[in-house]
Amino acid sequence: MSVKIHESAIVDDGAQIGEGSRVWHFVHVCGGARIGKNVSMGQGVFVGNKVTIGDNCKIQNNVSVYDNVHLEEGVFCGPSMVFTNVYNPRSLIERKDEYLDTVVKKGASLGANCTIVCGVTIGEFSFIGAGAVINKDVPAYALMVGVPARQIGWMSEHGEQLDLPLQGQGEAVCPHTGDRYVLNGQKLAKVSA
Repeated sequence: MSVKIHESAIVDDGAQIGEGSRVWHFVHVCGGARIGKNVSMGQGVFVGNKVTIGDNCKIQNNVSVYDNVHLEEGVFCGPSMVFTNVYNPRSLIERKDEYLDTVVKKGASLGANCTIVCGVTIGEFSFIGAGAVINKDVPAYALMVGVPARQIGWMSEHGEQLDLPLQGQGEAVCPHTGDRYVLNGQKLAKVSA
C-alpha cells in the first residue's frame, strides 16, 4: 500500500508520510513534518515543519497544522478548524521562539470551525463542538462547547454522549458498544470493553 499524493499537492523534500496516507488537492506538507500511516489530508490542508501526526488521523479541508502541534493516533480535525502556535501574535514582532506546544491526544475529535489556542492539551477521546474556542486543557472524554469553551458532558470512545454528571460519582454504558465508564470526581475512565 503506497501513499497517494494528488498532482496539485506539494510535499517538500524530507517530509515523512506513512503507508496508506492520502494527500488531496492543494495540500502543502513541509519538509520537517512527520505523518503516520493511513492519514487523510483534505483539500487545502497545510502541515508545518515541527508537526507530528499519528496514524489514522483525518484532517478535513482547509485546516492548517502549524509548527508545535502534535496529533496522536486517530485524531479528527473538522473542516476549517484552527490551530494557533503563538499566544499573542503581532505582525511587526518576530515570535517564532515563543511557539507553544499543543497536544491532541488519541481519538479526540475537533469539530468544524473550532479554534484551539496554543499551549493546551486536548484529552483522549474528548469531543470539541463546532465553533468552540479552546483556551485551556481539556480532560479525557470531555464534551466541550461555546466561546470560550465549557464542558457540558462526557463522551464515549464511540462518540456517544454519556448520561453522567460533570463531576462526582457515576457509571454509564455506551449504547453502541456496551463499554462501561466510571466517573470519579472530575475524571472519567473506561473500565471495560
